[in-house]
Amino acid sequence: QVLTIEELEGFKKPIRFCTVNVGQAGGTSQAFGSGGGTGEPQEIVCGARNFAVGDKVVVVLPGATLPGGFSISARKTYGKTSHGMICSSDELGMGDDGTHGIIVLPPETEVGKDAIELLELVDEVLDIAVTANRGDCLSIRGVARETAIAYGLPLRDPALLDVPGPNAYGYPVKIADPTGCDRFTARTVTGLSAEARSPIWLQRRLQKVGMRPISLAVDVTNYVMMELGQPLHAYDRSLVQGTIGVRRAQEGEKIVTLDGTERKLHAEDLVITDDRGPIGLAGVMGGANTEIADHDAAANGGNATSDVVIEAAHFDQVAIARTARRHKLSSEASRRFERGVDPQAAAAAAQRTVDLLVLLAGGTAEAGVTEISAPSAPHTISVPADHPDKVAGVEYGRETVVRRLQEVGCDVYGQDELIVTVPSWRPDLDDINDLAEEVIRLEGYENLPSTLPRPPAGRGLTSRQRLHRRVGRALAGAGYVEALNYPFVGEQVFDQLGLDADDPARRVVRLVNPLSDEEPALRTSLLPGLLGALRRNDGRGAHDLALFETGLVFHPRDEQRVAANLPVDRRPGEDDLAALDAALPDQPRHVAVVLAGAREQAGWWGKGRPADWADAVESARTVAREAGAELGVRKGQYGPWHPGRCAELFVTVDGEDRVVGHAGELHPRVLKTLGLPARTCAMELDLDALERVGDGIPQAPGISTFPVATQDVALVVDAFVPASEVEAALREGAGELLESIRLFDVYDNAEQLGEGRKSLAYALRFRARDRTLTVDEASAARDAAVALAGERVGAVLRS
Repeated sequence: QVLTIEELEGFKKPIRFCTVNVGQAGGTSQAFGSGGGTGEPQEIVCGARNFAVGDKVVVVLPGATLPGGFSISARKTYGKTSHGMICSSDELGMGDDGTHGIIVLPPETEVGKDAIELLELVDEVLDIAVTANRGDCLSIRGVARETAIAYGLPLRDPALLDVPGPNAYGYPVKIADPTGCDRFTARTVTGLSAEARSPIWLQRRLQKVGMRPISLAVDVTNYVMMELGQPLHAYDRSLVQGTIGVRRAQEGEKIVTLDGTERKLHAEDLVITDDRGPIGLAGVMGGANTEIADHDAAANGGNATSDVVIEAAHFDQVAIARTARRHKLSSEASRRFERGVDPQAAAAAAQRTVDLLVLLAGGTAEAGVTEISAPSAPHTISVPADHPDKVAGVEYGRETVVRRLQEVGCDVYGQDELIVTVPSWRPDLDDINDLAEEVIRLEGYENLPSTLPRPPAGRGLTSRQRLHRRVGRALAGAGYVEALNYPFVGEQVFDQLGLDADDPARRVVRLVNPLSDEEPALRTSLLPGLLGALRRNDGRGAHDLALFETGLVFHPRDEQRVAANLPVDRRPGEDDLAALDAALPDQPRHVAVVLAGAREQAGWWGKGRPADWADAVESARTVAREAGAELGVRKGQYGPWHPGRCAELFVTVDGEDRVVGHAGELHPRVLKTLGLPARTCAMELDLDALERVGDGIPQAPGISTFPVATQDVALVVDAFVPASEVEAALREGAGELLESIRLFDVYDNAEQLGEGRKSLAYALRFRARDRTLTVDEASAARDAAVALAGERVGAVLRS
């Protein structure tokens, strides 16, 4: 007990020299390692100012060691010798109690009492990780139920209280949205003592569950919430004007919550109101205009709350979750409501709160009880008795299944087909598989046998999957590195790539709940992700890059459908999968590459060379060979590619050319916009389209024992004629004796060839499977090829 206080002058901060009576026991010194007190008053220097003469405080004497290894000894400070320390809650390892000063104990506390016992400093605290579906375990009641099951002990449910029925004398309540609030209990307590404070045991229990003591009325509601799992709120009755209501907010309404923040409400927010308007965000946080005032407010000239209205309600999980996220305001109440609260516990929680306020604050419970509830039937589930056995692959038997379901609070009837009534505190038990999970969980996951699945024959990789793997191996073998990217894009990337305003790639599938607001859509091209990866690697010093990716792109369908839930008790049938695919966007698989820097390194072996558009085109040919498809290449112009260095990639289907991709060097404007290295090249190809026209798995070439006959031919054509058209004409004209054709030289000297003309030189290899070709046969095949090229594209032999 503080006997005297002397204010020391001349220092930068206020310092007090105190004399305290520590009694015979010596404060907390014995428990912390000191030899005890002498019974004489102790002199202690202290900087705190939240106590006065006559107050009871916590003292540690020399010889003790505080949490954190802080040893206490007699020492001279501020011109005085301090024989100990007057302690705050933080110094004792109790956490912040909100007072930012030393602990002032109740006046009735005995001088010399062991503070460790008084403050319950030595205790076991369990830190339990609760999964999102088990909101019932965010309370002592829920944890006690699980403990009783685990140890086979009887449970004394704290919610089993005698609760008076509703009557006409309760505080008036009106619910305008029974969907958002299906139960509301209101009780009133009057005559609370202005001097009443939360007892130490109540404060300490709240601190141990991570809550800060505030005032008696608020502490009691928090205590009951932690005990029963039902969030409550206490209103100062003198500040509530008229009927308490529950409704959706009006767009643009505002409220100042208890944290002092003014919040603009959304039309979907569920609010508590009185005749003035909103007085609280339902299930999240109360409003400042009905806040409980304690004895500290009275000491500062205000009026302490003497009459309170207790609210115990049940709100819609989704509505509370969305409100809490919308306002970025997560509270202990919203954390429970969004996980599911027992609606049947509201009346008991209100009664428990009333009882504690009457006991601790000397209040009087009014006879009026308000209880509004929407009619609802218990949730029942029909489940075969052997369903948990089938799910787990273990034979539990009907008796075990029934016993375990009864232990979690279910009422179970029936023999082979069980009718299970789910308890009100377990809203997560929704279907038969939830019930099976409860049985398996309580019987022990560790007791499930390890069994290997038996894969049925004929369900290996599909042709699409095999092509995907072959393409990846081929590109990796060609020196490309696979870079997997997120399938999300922002629509501004299409402007950066230079796509036309009506380009089909601009039609995207938008996500309802994107991971990032900057990338709210699914990609329609692999290039944005690959180019981003190339830019990051180049910025980190890797300048010679060749990256590839195979993955899905997404195009919205004209008709939007809702996907059906697939069955979990059997393999989906063809109709099920077809219906699911019809509800999804088109998802073709693409392959893309990007290149920058050196394609071949310089060294003692040679000069090396940079990557160019031809490498991008060759990567497309590599992919086409793996698909067994004939890929045509011609000059093109599209989006991000340089108009003079862009190849259009196509396949021929039923005599018509279908564009399946592009390759070449990117436009300088795109490179500058995206911050890419100069002369960056890229290719993107529709892999599914290649698969449809390809021959499947590439076939090994036949090996002939007869020699090859080689003929070279140089043809002069107009400069605008694609080399692919010349090659196609030569291939067709040469006939079946042609084994291969290769373009090995392009020459465009205007003085020798004429303006607007170019020379293409091809190497033609001829071979027969059954004989050695003569010179005349090879020459005849070459002449036929040249003749058809002349007819088709106007080619003439170069002299």
